[in-house]
Amino acid sequence: MAASDDLLDRFYSVIPAGGIGSRLWPLSRADAPKFLHDLSGSGQSLLRDTWDRLVPLSGEHRIMVVTGRAHRAAVEKQLPGLSDANVVLESEPRESTAAIGLAAAILERREPGVIIGSFAADHVISQPERFREVVKQALVTADAGYITTIGITPTEPSIGFGYIHATKPLVVEGAPDAKIVDSFVEKPDLATAKKYVKSGSYLWNAGMFIARADTLLEQIGHSRPELLEGILKLAEAWDTPRRGAVVDQVWPELEKIAIDYTVAEPSALEGKLAVVPGNFTWDDVGDFASIAKLHSGGRKSELAILGKNARVLSDSSSGVVVSHSNRVISLIGVEDIVVVDTPDALLVTTSAHAQRVKAVVDALRLSGSGDVL
Repeated sequence: MAASDDLLDRFYSVIPAGGIGSRLWPLSRADAPKFLHDLSGSGQSLLRDTWDRLVPLSGEHRIMVVTGRAHRAAVEKQLPGLSDANVVLESEPRESTAAIGLAAAILERREPGVIIGSFAADHVISQPERFREVVKQALVTADAGYITTIGITPTEPSIGFGYIHATKPLVVEGAPDAKIVDSFVEKPDLATAKKYVKSGSYLWNAGMFIARADTLLEQIGHSRPELLEGILKLAEAWDTPRRGAVVDQVWPELEKIAIDYTVAEPSALEGKLAVVPGNFTWDDVGDFASIAKLHSGGRKSELAILGKNARVLSDSSSGVVVSHSNRVISLIGVEDIVVVDTPDALLVTTSAHAQRVKAVVDALRLSGSGDVL
């Protein structure tokens, strides 16, 4: 038995569309972040891909997008079906607890008993039908009172993800693959990640959370009561003329903290976190090495080329080239190279060092070169 029509009728998708994707600089910038780019080769942005995956579950009028004020025009242009009431604008970034918590609080006030699912705007999922079947199982466990995440089988000992350990089946009719989480560790060190992957009994946390809105808010209140208080003040004023004044007063004071720490870890300790393994291909496109892998099918001997009018000549070279200029780029005998060419900045590195791009962004910010960020 899959999720009933009643559960789907109560379901609302939330897309947090924030962050600049600093490991993808100079392609991803503050004014043109990662989720507004086509990085999958689909011909449309990652945000639009996410929307298209969710419409069959929620319908266009039950999808809420949380994004920065600066990105409103671009988001609305890419998502013409998004209603004004379902655009939540952040005056400044405040991490995922504030973003997802506010969406949950607004929707719970509008529709008590609503079930929400939070899905990042910048991930790549190439089997959307399988994804939707997994979400339907998660809806069942969410309605049973569990905060539910979707787990991905690790392909490497990455230190960029949370790790979920769950071996005991969660006996809930309609969710045959669900398990109860006995531990959740956010971003372990490399030695620990290697141990987890070798054991074969851990899943990556893919940053997707499905829960009744009231359950999610209750968990935030347990771990961060002051943060919940601020979120509820915002939600109370959201659909009133007082919104602007309350946002200006409350939003800057909200604690910056990821939902992994306020909800996932504590709910796992309390036996309230469930996981449904995702049997679909997934990539968070976290750096240029991920993009190279995504476009080469994992074949290291190939060169991935992105950019509508890219002019690239290659001889015995592999890696990824992203070209947003008119320059001719010639590569001879270089392996696993990363070249990102934009009109005002050029990045050259290798796949092995792709994670270090964030350090370059930090250095540029400290040096006063914010004009290229």
